[in-house]
Order: sequence, then C-alpha cells, then structure tokens
Amino acid sequence: MTTDVLPTTAGDLPLEEVQLSIDGRTWSILHTGALVTAEQELEFLRGETTVRRPYGIVLWPAAIALAHALVGRPLAGVRILELGAGTGLPGIVAASLGARVVQTDRQQLVLHVCRLNAARNGVTAIDCRAADWTAWDDAERYDLILAADCLYAEPLHPYLRRIFEGNLAPGGAVLLADPYRETSLRLLEAMEADGWRVALDKWSAPRPVGVFTLTR
Repeated sequence: MTTDVLPTTAGDLPLEEVQLSIDGRTWSILHTGALVTAEQELEFLRGETTVRRPYGIVLWPAAIALAHALVGRPLAGVRILELGAGTGLPGIVAASLGARVVQTDRQQLVLHVCRLNAARNGVTAIDCRAADWTAWDDAERYDLILAADCLYAEPLHPYLRRIFEGNLAPGGAVLLADPYRETSLRLLEAMEADGWRVALDKWSAPRPVGVFTLTR
C-alpha cells in the first residue's frame, strides 16, 4: 500500500509501508519495495524489474534480521554506528532500546527516509549523518558497529575494514547481517585470518541471513 510520496530531483518517488513485528511491537517502515526472495533480488540487481527502485531505501531481508538480532542485548547508553543505514530499521530499534545511535549513509535521500521512519515510530534520539566510506573522517569510537547487506562491493572492503578497526571501541563488536554473499564471506574469512573472532547466528527474514558478530 502506498502511504507517502517523496519528491526527488528525478520525480516523485512512491513509498510503501510495511508493518513488522519485532520484540512484541509493531514497527511501521516506509520503503521503495521489499525484496524478500533471492529471485526478486537478482531481478532487481540485474535491472529486470519493471520499476527501478533506489537500492538504498529498499527494505532488505538483512536489515530485518539485524533488527531482530539487536533485541535482548543490553543497549541502554551503548554507542552505535550504523553504516549504510537504508530504511533505518536496525538503528531505530536500537535507539528505542536506549542506545545512542549515529546512522550514516552517503545519500541524503536515504537519510531523509531514515528520519521519516524514526519519527513515525516515535524515535527521535538518532543522529543522521552523511558519510562516504571512501572519505571517512569520523574519529569517534563506538561500542557496536552495525551494517546490513553492505559487503557486496569487494572494492569497498578495505575502506570498511579501516572503519571497523578505527572506530570500534575496546571490547566492542561489529554486527554484520548478510545473505551469505560470496564476496561477503571472503571478507569475513580474511578478517578471521587476521585475528578477528567471528560468530554466526542464523536467521530467516524470510530468506536465509547470517548475522555475524566480529570481535577482536
């Protein structure tokens, strides 16, 4: 169901609403389409769909899995950095549990949708910042670094590793949700070989997604 229209430089962009049940609460998320199967995702990435959607504000299964994985963690006062925030779901859930969340994305359009989604769920204490992984200048340290389906581009892996290594506080963890892409697994294997500890929790959201916890 279309519930809102977002004006952009390329014309009006219809946004759809999905309601998700997480931790006994219903969350309302605006997005440009949900890609819930591997087949839908392949069609989207190959340009075979009739409607082209900005990929940054598609609701990806990894974001749903990551949001579920955050529930039950003691997050009050925890400093969280979310990379490639997309629709903002994981960071919004974390902020509702008391975390101090910084959501980042390189596209202002994406950050605008993050703010819309935070507001419609009554979550206001989130800092949204435009940031480019290849020109990263944030020197803050965070207890948790979150990313949902952000490992698909292998040329960006060195920049992501620099962020993980430079912005993770002592004793902190990186939580990466991913649908087991080959490029993603290569990065995780390389980090494990370099001394990172990697733990896996398996989720279905509804396609299989792994939530990998990386610690040093």
